[in-house]
Amino acid sequence: MPSRDAAPTANIALLIDADNASPDSLDPVLTVLAELGTVNIRRAYGNWQKAGLKGWGGIVHRHAIEPQQQFDVTKGKSATDMKMTIDAMDLLYRGHVDGFGIMSSDSDFMPLAMRIRQDGLPVYGFGTAKTPESFRQACTRFIDVGALVETDRAGPEEARKAVDEDLLELLVDAYNAVKRDERGFASLRAVGQRAGNRSSFDARNYGYSRLSELIEAVPNFVTEKREGGAVYIKRVR
Repeated sequence: MPSRDAAPTANIALLIDADNASPDSLDPVLTVLAELGTVNIRRAYGNWQKAGLKGWGGIVHRHAIEPQQQFDVTKGKSATDMKMTIDAMDLLYRGHVDGFGIMSSDSDFMPLAMRIRQDGLPVYGFGTAKTPESFRQACTRFIDVGALVETDRAGPEEARKAVDEDLLELLVDAYNAVKRDERGFASLRAVGQRAGNRSSFDARNYGYSRLSELIEAVPNFVTEKREGGAVYIKRVR
């Protein structure tokens, strides 16, 4: 999984599908993207004549977001997805962007996320719990904005959720696949990277700010902090 050590000069682009994203989650989204670098490019796309986008209209200037007007040329169809995709590819080919954030719960952005990742750039997806699995897994990481907002409002202790069987299986498989020392401990960083190759899950979806905190709450593992702050884990059941 990507490192949380942000490169301060990395240039990050945040593209917002305003029709399918809530402005309530913008602040925590920007906080998450700070681990990739500085969010210098901020664009929100939609038909700003719609009453449903009023919430975004009130904060675009406060957060230095460029509103991109897209009229609904055909009834029931939105040009927003196409414009976001074109802009993302323009940014990609110019070579001045080091990572992307896509705020949307629309599976139409799955091909875009996959294409960006093929160039080696991280893509963080931000959507609701109902976001289709296809878009979730196309991202380097997918973060449930509902979980972010809940953690922000209630605090991490109250927002934490139980680890499900699928995630536990993923962590166990990743642990079994990496090198372990003579005491059976494996680098958490290596385990996280191996898990990240199979899944876009993020510890924040479970109310934890870091993978190490989530692992500490799972009785199947014990953790050990070593010199330099590196965390190692061992499976105990």
